[in-house]
Amino acid sequence: MKEIKKFFKDKKILITGHTGFKGGWLTQMLLNWGAKISGIALRPNTKPNLFEALKLKEKIKNYFWDIRDFKNISKIIKREKPEIIFHLAAQPLVRESYNNPLYTFETNIIGTANVLESIRDLKSVKAVIIVTTDKVYENKNIDHSFKESDKLGGTDPYSSSKAASEIIVNSYIKSFFQTLNYGKTHFTLIASARSGNVLGGGDWQKDRLIPDIIRAIFEKKEKIIIRNPSAIRPWQYVLEPLFGYLLLAKNLYEGRTDFVGPWNFGPLKNNYVSVEELVKLALKILKRGSYEIKPDFSKHEDQILKLNSNKARKILKWKTKLSIEEILRLTLEWYQHYYEKKDIIEFTNQQIDYFFKI
Repeated sequence: MKEIKKFFKDKKILITGHTGFKGGWLTQMLLNWGAKISGIALRPNTKPNLFEALKLKEKIKNYFWDIRDFKNISKIIKREKPEIIFHLAAQPLVRESYNNPLYTFETNIIGTANVLESIRDLKSVKAVIIVTTDKVYENKNIDHSFKESDKLGGTDPYSSSKAASEIIVNSYIKSFFQTLNYGKTHFTLIASARSGNVLGGGDWQKDRLIPDIIRAIFEKKEKIIIRNPSAIRPWQYVLEPLFGYLLLAKNLYEGRTDFVGPWNFGPLKNNYVSVEELVKLALKILKRGSYEIKPDFSKHEDQILKLNSNKARKILKWKTKLSIEEILRLTLEWYQHYYEKKDIIEFTNQQIDYFFKI
């Protein structure tokens, strides 16, 4: 751990989507390690939100801009001259993608192309991590753990847009950032990261399970409704895939051409539980609350999602640490501290420190 913290100290880092849930945690963690961060994102679209809770606006250089605007995105990236880019900006919701498919495609596909095109002639950039999703695979809803070489697919607009962004990444690698030419015509290495459903404090997006529970318990605004109780997802703590992204970025920065390409970051086998099981466990930890099942299959979502992360475990030496019970405990403790109006920045840093001591 000391080695990777030391590595990121004083590095110039650009994070797209830094006002989002995962982006907020990544920003806070890198700030703790002494990185110099700039961010491109839309302003937060929920109240409350992690970006404001952690007061990140005051701590980094912010550009509140639409990732679809190539001209201005390119200007910002060239102005900042980052060494490392983490591209998290996205329309991240499956159900929302049915309501706004064109916006989803533009944001997730064109947004990714805009970032990659912006760095094509920018010598400062050494490493780029494009964050996609576990949903990029062609899913036949059988009990299969997807590995990086499996066929890409995606039925809903969100999943297909992320699969398309993976094709864009591969195209830029093969067309402009070939590993054979590294150190000759370019000095940039690119990888994509595919992780599962992340849990942790600070997420208030709609149509997500933990935020739905939090609103019902702490805000008493909505009853917990489960649309698809038997759906199985790869649940993991937010810092687990983020740490994988950091390990990947470090290796790319150091010129490891064998780290170019796609990487899965999935949870422990026992963390593949159904939606209903997760809700029951959360309510057991909270010691209050109830839920109601109201099946809704009007907007298709895959029933089973599992990831094979052997590549990351063997080559990156990355592994997940937390059981589903521990993940939920950390997540729910964060929200409890927030709603009790305790120092949430201090508590967030305590959770980051705890995670890296396990």
